[in-house]
Amino acid sequence: MHEIICPHCHKAFKVDEAGYADILKQVRDKDFEQQLHERLHLAEQEKRNAVELAVVKVTGELRQQASAKEVEIQQLKARLEAELQKTAASKDAEIQGLKAQLDAIAVSQKLAITEAVNAVEKERDALKSGLERAELEKQLAEKALKDKYETQIKDRDDAIERLRDMKARLSTKMVGETLEQHCETEFNRIRATAFPRAYFEKDNDARTGSKGDYIFRDKDEAGTEIVSIMFEMKNESDRTATKGRNEDFLKELDKDRTEKGCEYAVLVSLLEPDSELYNSGIVDVSHRYPKMYVVRPQFFIPIITLLRNAAMNSLQYKSELALVKAQNIDITNFENELDSFKAAFAKNYDLASRRFETAIAEIDKSIDHLQKTKDALLGADRNLRLANDKAQDVTIKKLTRGNPTMAQKFSELKDGDPSNG
Repeated sequence: MHEIICPHCHKAFKVDEAGYADILKQVRDKDFEQQLHERLHLAEQEKRNAVELAVVKVTGELRQQASAKEVEIQQLKARLEAELQKTAASKDAEIQGLKAQLDAIAVSQKLAITEAVNAVEKERDALKSGLERAELEKQLAEKALKDKYETQIKDRDDAIERLRDMKARLSTKMVGETLEQHCETEFNRIRATAFPRAYFEKDNDARTGSKGDYIFRDKDEAGTEIVSIMFEMKNESDRTATKGRNEDFLKELDKDRTEKGCEYAVLVSLLEPDSELYNSGIVDVSHRYPKMYVVRPQFFIPIITLLRNAAMNSLQYKSELALVKAQNIDITNFENELDSFKAAFAKNYDLASRRFETAIAEIDKSIDHLQKTKDALLGADRNLRLANDKAQDVTIKKLTRGNPTMAQKFSELKDGDPSNG
């Protein structure tokens, strides 16, 4: 046992060998750390002093080198100025000599220049006369060319007038193709975007003795028909001796529309090209035949769009009517299917109920098993906690109590520890 006196309260207390060795080690570590700190501080101070000394030395050397360079620069400047003065003097003398030579040359060249100017003036006068003649020839050529082009323009104006007369009966997009081809091309151009579900084909069914040119039918997504149109195209050739009238074809068109089950009838016509009535746009002839129109080719697409949009307003009623018909037809089948569904549902409910009860019983068994497992785990946790408490309470003294051999071994180990020296 060792006795230690507190430096603050001067109270003495005793510690065993292990405690004393630990305190002694702490005191030694603190002294060593303080000495190390002081030596590091001195080393740092010496390092700063050495750096400052080196800076002062280098600064002095640089100043000496700068002074030497300054002297050398001044010497070079003096030499350069002397050279420049010599060069300037020689150049001035050379310039004076050149001026004298130029004066002599100027006198001799002045006469030559005067002669050259006279020759140029003569040549200028000759060129001026040639330009005047060329200008006169140019004016004559322009007048002849103007007369020629005026004649060509007059001929083209006459051709344009003939084309305008043709345009009153044919669209510019129809040049080189028939009226039917034109209408079909115009429709196919917008079919994919404007009428994706529409049917537009030639009427090839002549079983009733006659047929129209084209049939248009459009349906909605559910398959309900929106609108249907029977088209007839009439084009009159310039070589036709007798000019036809639109009214001559309305009766046959109405007959074709009725036989093919179409709602509307449209005559696309180039007949009667001078008629202000038909040239004004879409003509409604429903006073003669129901739901019938006469149009020029440029109104072919607009008439389809107008009739389709008008039919869209009644589409809801058509859909509801089709739905009611379908409901009336399927009511008997619905009742039979409902009875079958009830019987099948009752059977499935019975099977599901029995399986549900079995599942609940299995769940209860699983709950009992899990509760037993939980109790076993809680018991194991308590035993582990008690074992840990006992392990924490174990010390060397308790282990060597009543065992002098182990006590001696630990004592030898303690004596051999360098920290106890």
